[in-house]
Amino acid sequence: MRPSSQRVSHRALQSLLLKRFGMAVATYSMILLLCWIALLGGLFRGPASTALIASGLVVLSQLALFWLFANGHNLRFSDPSLTEPQVLLALGWNTWLMTMLDNARGTLLAVYVLIMLFGIFQLKPGVFARCAAIGFFAFAGLNLFEAYRMQLPDPALALLQVCVLFVLMVWLSLFASYVQALRQRMRQRRFALQAHQDTLRGMMRQLEDLVATDELTGLFNRRHFLRLAGRELDNLAANRLHGLALIDLDHFKRINDAHGHAAGDRVLQTFAAVARACLRDGDVLARYGGEEFVLLVPNCNADRLTACCERLREAFAGAEPVGVQVERLSLSAGMTLLVAGDDLDDALQRADQALYRAKRGGRNRCDAAWEGQGA
Repeated sequence: MRPSSQRVSHRALQSLLLKRFGMAVATYSMILLLCWIALLGGLFRGPASTALIASGLVVLSQLALFWLFANGHNLRFSDPSLTEPQVLLALGWNTWLMTMLDNARGTLLAVYVLIMLFGIFQLKPGVFARCAAIGFFAFAGLNLFEAYRMQLPDPALALLQVCVLFVLMVWLSLFASYVQALRQRMRQRRFALQAHQDTLRGMMRQLEDLVATDELTGLFNRRHFLRLAGRELDNLAANRLHGLALIDLDHFKRINDAHGHAAGDRVLQTFAAVARACLRDGDVLARYGGEEFVLLVPNCNADRLTACCERLREAFAGAEPVGVQVERLSLSAGMTLLVAGDDLDDALQRADQALYRAKRGGRNRCDAAWEGQGA
């Protein structure tokens, strides 16, 4: 992944984590509000100064976490969301709150559920169960400690509350395991779907290549060339020229008659190989039909097009098809230039007339449409 992509990914991750942290802060605020309601209602065992100090410590703990998120230090941890530390910290604060309450403990057992729900989508099942066990044993230990000190006002009610919390924590752990398994199956299905989509795209590219390519020579076919050439002509600037050439292999029928169609196919493949070696990357060569080929040379003037076709003619004349004994290979070419606003059919007609003159003039030569116009 490129550095710029990593920065964008980190920003998106941090934005999501800050939103989750904001939800946690909102939950803390509501619990602190409940704490002060209990204080005002006479249900809080300690003095107001204790509640004030506890509230300040809670705010400080959240400010410390916010500093980690705001400065990106959380990204150094294996879990950048810091879900487990936040859950454990919240369980600790909630258990401390329970020490200051007597009759209202059962009412605030639901806070344990809220805290555990915060990690149900992020924590692994084993980690979630560990946090649930810590929360349960913290609350049960609190009640056992008070029972040991003979400070438990209603042992039967305390036992019921411990059992209720046990059931809730077990149920949440099972539910978290189910949710994580479901997410894993959905992730696997998404990966499988993505793999199928990649396979389908690859098959589509192969199909497009088959549709656009001549099977024998590996060059573009006529239909694809006309589409490419039309697009290039539409985008041609007023001060630019493109070169267009029709190329015909000389005496090809004689080669087929004398050596067979397999030899003719080998000659066509030899021309395609020679052309690939002679042309530039941006040049477009296609099999136009039979032994006839068409060449588009972008950003080309008359001299450059002539030099390109002559180089191709000389290279093909010196080629030796493998397994075929042919006395002489040659080609004829008809050349023209494309200008902005030109019609492709008209340009092909000009090139075809120039090719006809090259054939009539003895073959193995390149004639240009502009020479015929000059004559």
